[in-house]
Amino acid sequence: MAVSTPICDFGRKAPDFTLPGVDGKTYSLADIRGEKGTLVVFICNHCPYVKAIIDRLVRDAKALQEAGIGVVAISSNDVENYPEDSFDNMKAFAERHGFTFPYLYDETQEVAKAYGAVCTPDFFGFNTADELQYRGRLDSSGKQPAAPDARRELYEAMVQVAETGRGPEEQTPSMGCSIKWKPGNEPMAAA
Repeated sequence: MAVSTPICDFGRKAPDFTLPGVDGKTYSLADIRGEKGTLVVFICNHCPYVKAIIDRLVRDAKALQEAGIGVVAISSNDVENYPEDSFDNMKAFAERHGFTFPYLYDETQEVAKAYGAVCTPDFFGFNTADELQYRGRLDSSGKQPAAPDARRELYEAMVQVAETGRGPEEQTPSMGCSIKWKPGNEPMAAA
């Protein structure tokens, strides 16, 4: 079932985290934070919406890193019921797609809950004060990749955040598969 993200809650502070990465290191928000902002992306390996955008996400993340934006991807899915999202498979997924950013595993799902993540992919773009400025989509892709000339909405928004500290007022929600919550672990809002 496809789920859309809520409207951007401008100014909401980025929750901190400490999570293991597929590279064997542990990361916190301070380790990820960029000189001009931070992008936290919730993804997983099996979601068709993620598969449709992953190559463009990697392209745009690299460009944003070069522009001073810190980037991290986090997988919070229940790996018992979705083994394709396991930590070992996360390592292979990151390697196969040439991630230039850390890919972290949120085993307890507490980080996804703290951010209010609802789907994969779910994008959270913060300014240098760790204030939320973007909660939109990557581009017009759905389960199928958008046209090659599709507007790079996430990239443009985060460049604006880097330059002005503010995200665009108009944002199109991201759409994707729901976070796969462990039984009994669903956030109250999703119950």
